[in-house]
Amino acid sequence: MHTRIALFDDNRHIRDSIVHLLATEPDFEVTGVFENVLSCVEDCAACTPDVVLMDIEMPGMTGIEAVKLLKKEMPYLLIMMQTVFEDNDRVFEAICAGASGYILKNHLNTRLTAAIKELQTGGSPMSPGIARKVLTRLQQLTPAAQAPAEDYHLTAREKDVLACIVNGLSYKMVAAELGISYETVRSHIKKIYEKLQVASLTEAVAKAINRRII
Repeated sequence: MHTRIALFDDNRHIRDSIVHLLATEPDFEVTGVFENVLSCVEDCAACTPDVVLMDIEMPGMTGIEAVKLLKKEMPYLLIMMQTVFEDNDRVFEAICAGASGYILKNHLNTRLTAAIKELQTGGSPMSPGIARKVLTRLQQLTPAAQAPAEDYHLTAREKDVLACIVNGLSYKMVAAELGISYETVRSHIKKIYEKLQVASLTEAVAKAINRRII
């Protein structure tokens, strides 16, 4: 099964370079290329990607704002940000908005395909500094005294999947642990996002811990 990819970048040369690079991977299929994010929800609905490559700095509306819109409407999307500089605050803001990771533009030729594959197996490509900020945010969201458990009507299997994610397992590892397919794991994650009303793994893990869901 091909990984369907949508690309949002206002620089034509970078767009062309990324499309050419992704064409070298037989399992990748670029289904949409866009120079702005003003209609990103409609664009992604039309080209149905599995992974979105999103430039942080975009004209008219930033990539971070686009991530918020996309994750609200399509919480299952895997979004990786592209940035020229590793601005910790901007990248961290994008991760909190729902992005699953990021890549520096000067690493595209050497790391992009591997980063996309990492996303597809449940990973989150990011630097140790950003990962540390995410962990700190999780700790801040978790109160010292646990709140009463709440019922989000998760099925037993969805709770099993969520428990694996909280324990740090990738989608591929969850599939092996529970004896189910990778696509079944993705389907469960999509339903978990909907029931918990979250848009990213970071939020799902924080809520699972904070609300004593598992």
